[in-house]
Amino acid sequence: MKKILLLIILFITQAVYSQSDCVTAIPICGNSNISYTPSGPGVVNEILNQNNGCLSSNEHFSVWYYFTAATTGTLTFEINPNNQTDDYDFAVYGPTTNGCNSFISPNGSYVTPLRCNYSGTQGNTGLSLTLAPGSPNNGVWSPYMNVTAGETYYLIVDNYRSTPDGFSMTWGGTASLSSAFNDPALAPNPFIAPGIAAANPADPNNIMVCGLPSQFNFTSLTPTIINGNNSSFTVTYHTNTNDAITGSAPLTTATVNGTDTYYYRIKYQDLSNPGSTMNGCFITGKFKFMDGSFTLTNASLSSCSNNNSGTALYDLTTAAIGATPNYVLKYYPSMYDLNNGINEITNPYQYVSATGSAFVKATNQFGCTATAEITLKFNPIVIVNDATLRSCFIESNPSTASFNLTNATVTAQAGTTKNYYPSMTDAENQTNEILNPAAYIAPNGVIYVRVSNAQGCYTVAKVTLIVLPPVKSSVLVDKIICIEDKTTLDAGPGFNGYEWSTGATTQSINNVGVGTYWVKLKTGDCITLQTVKIYPNEQPVVSNIDITNTTITVNVIGGTPPYKYSMDNINWQDSNVFSNISRGDHKIYVKDAYDCEPIVISVVVPNLINAITPNGDGINDVIDYSALAGKQSLVLSIFDRYGSKIHQADKSNGFKWDGTVGGRRVPTGTYWYSVTWNENDKKNTPVKFSGWVIVKNRE
Repeated sequence: MKKILLLIILFITQAVYSQSDCVTAIPICGNSNISYTPSGPGVVNEILNQNNGCLSSNEHFSVWYYFTAATTGTLTFEINPNNQTDDYDFAVYGPTTNGCNSFISPNGSYVTPLRCNYSGTQGNTGLSLTLAPGSPNNGVWSPYMNVTAGETYYLIVDNYRSTPDGFSMTWGGTASLSSAFNDPALAPNPFIAPGIAAANPADPNNIMVCGLPSQFNFTSLTPTIINGNNSSFTVTYHTNTNDAITGSAPLTTATVNGTDTYYYRIKYQDLSNPGSTMNGCFITGKFKFMDGSFTLTNASLSSCSNNNSGTALYDLTTAAIGATPNYVLKYYPSMYDLNNGINEITNPYQYVSATGSAFVKATNQFGCTATAEITLKFNPIVIVNDATLRSCFIESNPSTASFNLTNATVTAQAGTTKNYYPSMTDAENQTNEILNPAAYIAPNGVIYVRVSNAQGCYTVAKVTLIVLPPVKSSVLVDKIICIEDKTTLDAGPGFNGYEWSTGATTQSINNVGVGTYWVKLKTGDCITLQTVKIYPNEQPVVSNIDITNTTITVNVIGGTPPYKYSMDNINWQDSNVFSNISRGDHKIYVKDAYDCEPIVISVVVPNLINAITPNGDGINDVIDYSALAGKQSLVLSIFDRYGSKIHQADKSNGFKWDGTVGGRRVPTGTYWYSVTWNENDKKNTPVKFSGWVIVKNRE
């Protein structure tokens, strides 16, 4: 598709005197609109009214153009005066291959034009598609032209009233006019007008510069305007329309402001083909300069120096410096770094810093820059102090206590919020929060309180937890007393209060017997329950009694030695042996070191039998201990002189021995015997009575 050149309509405000001559005719590039203000007849006052010319003999305010048909077809134009009271006339000459010389006769006058109109009527004039070639003019309108590709024509437009109001002209018909700007081989890309469009399309584009007035290199605009098109296109820059049309007084570098209008001229000139009909073709545009500089506002940011770390986390992008979204912002820790483009803060969203400043450099879409200082401040610091809590032990688990963490005085600042955590890490990360701070069960240790203010800043305080252990009486210990006795229990001094199981609230209680007692001992706010027992003395036990003739030996176990012995409960001895005791029943008393009521054992010293004569005469024929048959486990054992047991008398044989063994009489001699039994008391005290006997048998 053929590229269409975007042209900015040129409004001429000053006359270009030389363009009023044919030899300096302005080339028309393409079917673009024309806008011009002629201001005189030019250097040469061409003779136009001879040889059947329709114009007056003198030019007034005139301008010459030439154009070349690029395609064959019909061609029209319409001249529109800026002031409708002006009377514009025109004449078209051609086609020609020799420029203006083709139209001048030998006498110096111009030949008869191809189209001409001198109606003397105000308003628009031109060529009309409704008038066929060969027909006469219809008032201000003349017949359209049939043109062939490659033909060149010249056009003069003259303001008969000679007023500097100017005109515009538009083209019509099916033919297109030649233009290097429309040739895709020469201009495959659109030419780009410099700057940005103004709000009013009729106003010049605006080129943004960083500060006005300022020095500007106009040639820096050229690459963008040409936009990669043929190198035969050149651009010059000018301060007025006259210079823009003629190419005079081009600018390179100049001081610019925001008031003056500047012009650019794009010209095609193929130096390798001087005869090209497109050579000299140019278009113009205009532009102004606008100050694209801007300023930023210094700002400040406040953030939390949490836990009194001495630094805070800042989001520098939130600083109210007056930047717009299209600015490119870069942040630096110092102005030196900013000016030298070093040590850029790569993560301004999470910038950790102490109080001080950071610096920002903003660049807008026009490349202009501005800087601002961001003052970094701390929000109010949360002041805390470490604390200690003491709480009484839990009786079921004395190594722990129930702590009311809310009682820990860790800050005096009003308007703070406290949250409780088991570790510093949890407090900082707000994890594993203690949700029951009023009844927190714990052993000795620490917890941490995150204290936050209204700005969300926090500091962590440490609270040491101390479990107050049970405090027991060191003097209150278990006792042993005689079961019939009473005693005193004394918890000792140093406690704030006492409460006994008996209901007493004194340091000690008296006249208490065997049993289990408790006392609640108050130390500060803590109460320790201490149990104490009064045990009955363990009574000694007579393990056995040995009786030999008239001697009794009492053997005792249990209780608490040393033991005391008595046979009348009056006279006591340390020895367990009683001598010269008569035959018959006796009582033996024993007590231990506690001197409690003695135990009493009944004992029988049997009759001593020392000889038997088993001869059948009925006198001393047997040893008979049947008198002791009422004793438990009564046994009579007979031993020979070698210690061998040869006979046992028990219930089965009436507790007797007749001096025989297996029905045979034993030899005369001395034999040993023992009588054992258990007394009929609670302990079944074993008793052993030992003696000897002489057996006299008939030989």
